Amino acid sequence: MRPTTAAGPEDAVDPVTVEIIRNAVISAADDMNATLMRSSYTPIIYECGDCVVALLDDEHQVLGQSAGLPIFLGNLESCTRATEERFGRSVWRPGDVWILNDSYLGGTHLNDVTIFGPVFVEGELAGFTATRAHWIDVGSKDPGGSMDSVSIFQEGLRMGPQKLVEGGADVPGVLDTIATNVRFPYPTTGDMNAMVATVRTGQRRLAEIVARFGLATLRAARDEIFRQTERLERAVIEGVPDGVYTAEGFLDNDGIDLATPVPVRLRITVSGSDVEFDVTESADQTTGPVNCGAAQAVSACRVGYKLLVSPDVPGNGGSFRPLAVRVREGSVFGALPPAACQWYFSHLGLLIDLVAKALAPVLPDRVAAASHGDSMVVMFAGTDPRVARPYVSLEATLGGWGAWRGGDGQDALINNVNGSLKDLPVEVLEARYPLRVTRYRIRPDSGGAGRWRGGNGVVREYVALADCTVSLWFERSVTPAWGLAGGHDAVPPEVVVNPGRPDERRMLKCNGVALRAGDVVRCMTGGGGGYGDPAGRDPGAVRADVLDGQVSPAHAAATYGRVADASAGGTPGASQG
Repeated sequence: MRPTTAAGPEDAVDPVTVEIIRNAVISAADDMNATLMRSSYTPIIYECGDCVVALLDDEHQVLGQSAGLPIFLGNLESCTRATEERFGRSVWRPGDVWILNDSYLGGTHLNDVTIFGPVFVEGELAGFTATRAHWIDVGSKDPGGSMDSVSIFQEGLRMGPQKLVEGGADVPGVLDTIATNVRFPYPTTGDMNAMVATVRTGQRRLAEIVARFGLATLRAARDEIFRQTERLERAVIEGVPDGVYTAEGFLDNDGIDLATPVPVRLRITVSGSDVEFDVTESADQTTGPVNCGAAQAVSACRVGYKLLVSPDVPGNGGSFRPLAVRVREGSVFGALPPAACQWYFSHLGLLIDLVAKALAPVLPDRVAAASHGDSMVVMFAGTDPRVARPYVSLEATLGGWGAWRGGDGQDALINNVNGSLKDLPVEVLEARYPLRVTRYRIRPDSGGAGRWRGGNGVVREYVALADCTVSLWFERSVTPAWGLAGGHDAVPPEVVVNPGRPDERRMLKCNGVALRAGDVVRCMTGGGGGYGDPAGRDPGAVRADVLDGQVSPAHAAATYGRVADASAGGTPGASQG
């Protein structure tokens, strides 16, 4: 029997109902995510997980979300808000599904497409469901995306908010526009339909929750969940001494002017249970594609904030009420048209690390040293001779994370911008594309030394089996992962084409460099920063590192002041004091 929908005071919602609804909306988001993973056509989604889903309430606040890219999770609501602000509240209609990928509204690059729709129950707007995923190509000047774009108009098809489905029926003109402006229409429309199915799954699940509990009870439970979350967040912030905390770092360059670093500056002001992040002193928007819309700057600040304040509490509409973010229009964090935005994430990853650096003096037990920090993108494009069809292979590369007081950094993880994103399995890569991976291993000695060692990066080596091009976007050589509390900085990334051959080339950023069959691309990512004076590291831990191949004997002797080889005493993996 359906319960009454009559609204009551906030305390009329019993705790059991609140917890059931809390978990029901999270479960609904997980079902959405499963629909997307099982229905998508391209490996960047179904293998790597370059996507996210969420349920929002009728006021565009997050009710529930699945695991996904943190840099997406903070701002899906910006897409529904922007649509409503442009067209008015009355624009929402049952059966409609919308699409948007405008970099200045959604904040990311044009390849990240957001599809969303309203949820109506008995004629009343109950909320929204939304998903964002990376499309392998959106018609940019180069297949898959360009590392050297200088204008948004070079980066592909740009769509403001528009209806993809109206009243349950496809909008043929929009579908045709998409299909005729991308290089791979079949898998692209397949991914698009998977995203529409994902939105529909969320609509059904949210409608089921409303049918079970009633809309008034759902809203009352939502208010209680948000209130609890905000209280937990503020309690942590109140434990941080009031003050102003700053940090800065530099991107290597903007991909066009390779000689000029791009400054990123953060000012954090803590006052009672409120905190403000200010990035207005960062660089002006650049010629190259390292800009983003303000929505993504807000999202990055939310990720950095969440890592320190309440990492174990699922994000929702109450999570960020204590947080304010200041962004300057015309800066790399508040780009205006026609700024290029293709590789928008590099300065966002740096910003997230800078949050910990700024607060390290007052939160030494909660912060970690910097991570390798960037997606380290490798993209091959060409024609697969096995099937006589063009292809694009795009993947992020793993690296090391920073150590913290009490533990070593993790080896071979995706960067903090990408969260649960996965690297492309070797078997999938080799089956789908004319490429072979001849080496994939930990990069020894790449993590920063310390009482707790930074995580190591990786070495991933490709051989082209047919003529193709390679494009690279590797960052953080000017500001490699820094150590904290006396810990050492990590080794920066390096990419070598045809190592040891007469035509050997070294590069970190390039666009469409021609390769011949048999050419080799060796990618080496950076590690994470160390924490604490290396002299304090437990000898048993140093020996374990050497035995495991994480640290070479020579590096151990030079860095930790002792030779740690396989014949030394001690127990591998011994814990540190």
